Amino acid sequence: MCFDVDSRPPILPIAGGALDSTELVLDAADGNRLRAFQARATEMSGAGIVILPDVRGVHPYYEELALRFAENGVDALAIDWFGRTAGLSPRGDEFEHMPHVSQTTWAGVSADIRAGADHLLRHNEGRVTSLFTVGFCFGGRIAFLSSTLELGLSGAIGFYGIPVGPGRSDIPAPIDMVDDFTNPILGLFGGADAAIPAESIAAFEAALTKAGVEHRLVAYEGAPHSFFDRKAAEFAEASAKSWEEALTFIRAHTPRPTAGEI
Repeated sequence: MCFDVDSRPPILPIAGGALDSTELVLDAADGNRLRAFQARATEMSGAGIVILPDVRGVHPYYEELALRFAENGVDALAIDWFGRTAGLSPRGDEFEHMPHVSQTTWAGVSADIRAGADHLLRHNEGRVTSLFTVGFCFGGRIAFLSSTLELGLSGAIGFYGIPVGPGRSDIPAPIDMVDDFTNPILGLFGGADAAIPAESIAAFEAALTKAGVEHRLVAYEGAPHSFFDRKAAEFAEASAKSWEEALTFIRAHTPRPTAGEI
C-alpha cells in the first residue's frame, strides 16, 4: 500500500473553488463498469485531469485530491481499477486490494483510462479542452504509460511511478515505451525512495531525451516513496513544491482562451 488508510493530500482547501462533486459510474469500451469521483472547478481554465490512484483504487485520498484540483481551476476525475473484480459497491478500509491488483491488465486499465478521458472531454459540457493524467505509485507508472494511448493528452504527471523494470501483471515499463509517448511528461520522485533509485530516474530521463519527449523529472532530496501525504509533516516542503510543480505544468500546457472565448 502506498499510503496509510487515513492519509490525505497535503493541500489546503480553497473555499468556493469547487463548483460541485459527484460519484459516477463509467462504462468502458470493453463492457467494464467502473466507479469514479468527479469534482468541477468554479472558474474554468479549460484543463481537466484523470486521476489514476495507487493500488487501493478510488479512495477518500483521491476524492479529496480531485476537490483540490477543482479548487485550482482543473476539472478532475478519479477512476477505480477494480470494476471487473470488485464491482461497484463502496469499499471500506478493510478492503483487501492486492488480490484485485494482481488481476489488472494493461488492456483493462487502458480501457478504464479511456472511459475517464472520454467523460471529461465529451460528457462534461465542453469544459475541458486540455486533458492531463496524474498518477501515484502504481498509478504513477500508468500515468507515464497513458502517453501511449492516443488520448490527445496535453501532459502526464507521475508521482513516484516506477519507470523501469517489470511491473504488475502485463503492464509494461515506461522506459520501454518512450518512443510511443505523444505528450510532455512531469515525473516527481522521492530522492530517498528505495524503489526508484537515482539510476532509474537518470535512465528514464536519458530515454525521454533520446526519444525527443518534452519532460521534467524532479527528485526531492531525503523524501521517501509516498511523501505526498498530510501525515508526513517532515516532508511538507517536498509536498508543497511538488504540488506547485504539478499546477505549473498544467497551466503551462493549457492554452489561455482568446479574447473572443472569454
